[in-house]
Amino acid sequence: MKPIEVNGSKAPVRKLVLIGLDNSGKTSILKCLKGIKGLSAFNSPMPTKGVDVQEFKALNSKYAIWDLGGQKAYLDDFFRDVKKYIKGTNKIIYIIDIQDVRRYSISLEYLKKVVNSIDKQNGIDFSVFLHKFDPDLVFDIDLNEKVIVNLIKNIKEIFPPKFEYSINKTTIYAIFEKNLVV
Repeated sequence: MKPIEVNGSKAPVRKLVLIGLDNSGKTSILKCLKGIKGLSAFNSPMPTKGVDVQEFKALNSKYAIWDLGGQKAYLDDFFRDVKKYIKGTNKIIYIIDIQDVRRYSISLEYLKKVVNSIDKQNGIDFSVFLHKFDPDLVFDIDLNEKVIVNLIKNIKEIFPPKFEYSINKTTIYAIFEKNLVV
């Protein structure tokens, strides 16, 4: 990606790739990053088909955010041509819907494929967002603190030694909030 003019100086385009299962919250996170604040923008978002690339300027930089559709066909397309999607990427954010307990194993399987498909030496910043971790989250029989602790343990086991990454609990409840998991 070529540098662009932002406030009179050349600024690099920062490429972020959002990936995860359908309905994990990728598009909602994208809207928050773009500064969209109206609650109506988050009601019944349409599923992303293929790849939605949004570009915008913020904090003296230009961002290109690639929101990858989370349906199986689109995720499989990502793995068929990883280099196309990864080229020029500064950050990958893998999103897991914390409230979709029944699909944790599928999400972890895709996370493992993503981690194994990228070159660890290419300098891509990697984050896992445990999304929809909302302040009013009510634990039930399927989702409780023990399940979340186990999920985090399983995520950590996916990453090879010396692979730098972060795990964050996220919510759009307060427009967008991210808390690092230790």
